[in-house]
Amino acid sequence: MNPTGLDLPPLLAAFVFGLLGGAHCIGMCGGIMSALSFAVPPSMRRPGRMAGLLLGYNLGRITSYMAAGALVAALGTLISLAPLARQVLQGLAAVMLILMALYIADWWKGLLGIEAVGRRLWRYLEPVGRRLMPVVHVPQAFALGAIWGWLPCGLVYAMLAWSLAMAAPLHGAMLMGAFGLGTLPALLATGFAARKLGGLIRHPATRTLAALVIITFALWQLWTLNAHSDGHSHDHSGPATHSHSHAPSHPHTPSHPIH
Repeated sequence: MNPTGLDLPPLLAAFVFGLLGGAHCIGMCGGIMSALSFAVPPSMRRPGRMAGLLLGYNLGRITSYMAAGALVAALGTLISLAPLARQVLQGLAAVMLILMALYIADWWKGLLGIEAVGRRLWRYLEPVGRRLMPVVHVPQAFALGAIWGWLPCGLVYAMLAWSLAMAAPLHGAMLMGAFGLGTLPALLATGFAARKLGGLIRHPATRTLAALVIITFALWQLWTLNAHSDGHSHDHSGPATHSHSHAPSHPHTPSHPIH
């Protein structure tokens, strides 16, 4: 992770995490997508219009992800004023990625406990979303999707922990946007009842592959963080040695001849 900016690898990794995490998205949000599809009056369920509404839902959802990413990254900016705090945040992000991998692969469901944190907020938002039904136009679908984006989700919370470590609102928003775009194919396929893609994403081999990719990336993050810390410790010891090595042996001898 580049501590001073957001380069392509984190964005690409976030996109891949969203794409490979599609099995979880289908399990948790697939029913919501179906419900949103049925929230459209039967007379308006033409393929072209449904495509626009489904895109509106998901654009609203991704916008909420980006807003949440910017908010937590702004908090990370305050926390990371101390160099040690920044390293702690980056270590926490890597650990959360490993937990996310275990969650996706069905090896450990500890992130379900974290989802309980967001359920209180969801109790207030869900009634607001119901007032937007039935959905008849794209702005309405966008608004409903924006509310849906705050649905408690361990996968999203793990990504938000990574956004927190970014410690820059724009970078946090971009990271969550890339993750949201990665989840888009699975959820659009669910909306269009593309069962073959859903079956592929749910397959145990796919989930295991996703978990291994995420764990590998998280371990690499921890390794680079440790290497970065070692580099700093060497940097602190270097200047003192350097200054002694260049100290003049005869301090009163002028460096230039006097004419």
